[in-house]
Amino acid sequence: MPDDNNNAARPTAHNQLTSYAVFGNPIAHSLSPAIHAAFAQQTQQPIRYDKACIELPAFESAVHQFFHSGGGGLNITVPFKQRAFAMATELSEAAAKAGAVNTLYYQDGVLYGDNTDGAGLCRDLTNNLRWPVAGKRLLVLGAGGAVRGVLAPLIASSPASLVIANRTHAKAVVLQEQFAADAEQASVALSANNFAELEGDFDIVINGTSASLAGDLPEVSAAIVNHARCYDMVYGSSPTLFLQWAAQQGARSIADGLGMLVEQAAESFTLWHGVRPQAAPVIDRIRSSL
Repeated sequence: MPDDNNNAARPTAHNQLTSYAVFGNPIAHSLSPAIHAAFAQQTQQPIRYDKACIELPAFESAVHQFFHSGGGGLNITVPFKQRAFAMATELSEAAAKAGAVNTLYYQDGVLYGDNTDGAGLCRDLTNNLRWPVAGKRLLVLGAGGAVRGVLAPLIASSPASLVIANRTHAKAVVLQEQFAADAEQASVALSANNFAELEGDFDIVINGTSASLAGDLPEVSAAIVNHARCYDMVYGSSPTLFLQWAAQQGARSIADGLGMLVEQAAESFTLWHGVRPQAAPVIDRIRSSL
C-alpha cells in the first residue's frame, strides 16, 4: 500500500485555514461535504466544507479566488481534474503519474496538486474489504482517466500480474507502456488486452469503465469473473449492473466504489490537517444514507 506521505515535493500540510470545498460540474449529488463533515467531527477539526458547481470557463479564476479568500484546500472532480493538474505548481508523484489532480492546497505560496484516487482504492481493497492484492492476479477493465489514476498505486501493491483490458486494445497498450517502468521496478507482470480476446483466471477484477453509469456492461466473458473478487469503481444505493452480473456468474465477492470515495477523501483530509480520520465508520454512515 503506497504511503500517502511518500512524495518529496509535498510537505505535510498543517493548514490553519478552515474553508474547504469540492469543485465540479455537475456537483449537486456530491457526497464530499457529508464525508468531510463526518471526518471533521471525528477528529475535532473546525472546518467548513462546501460544494460548488463551477462554470466551465471559470474554473481557474474560481480556484484563484477561493485561495485568495483564505481557502484551505480544494477537492476537484469531473470535468476539471486535468485543468487542476495544469494549474498546480508542484505535483505529487501520484498526480504526475495519474495526469490528473483531485486535491489542491497552497503552502508557502506554492499551489500543490495531488491525486488520492489510487491510494483510496488500495486502502479500500486492503483495509476495509480485506482483499489481499500482493501476489494476486489483477484485471482492470477500462483505459480511461479513472484507470490511469489508480494504476501506479495498484502496481506498487505488488500483485503478481496486472492486465489492463479495454474495448479498444490500443488504448490499453498506451497505459501499459506508460506504466511499464513502475511494473518492472515492482516485479509485476503488466500486460494489455482487448475485451474480445481476454481470457485467464483472476483473483480481483476491477471495473474502471463508465459502463455502469450508462446502465451497461463491459463486453467480457462470464468466465473472467467466476470465482473472482469483483470491484466496481462506481457506487450506488444498490449493486451496480456489473456487480449484479458478476454475482450471477459466480463471483467470490463483490464491492462497489463507495469505500474508494471515502478513502480518497480521507487521504485529502490527512494532507490538509495532518491527522488521518477513520474511514470505516464513515463508509457505514454514508452507505445507510444512500
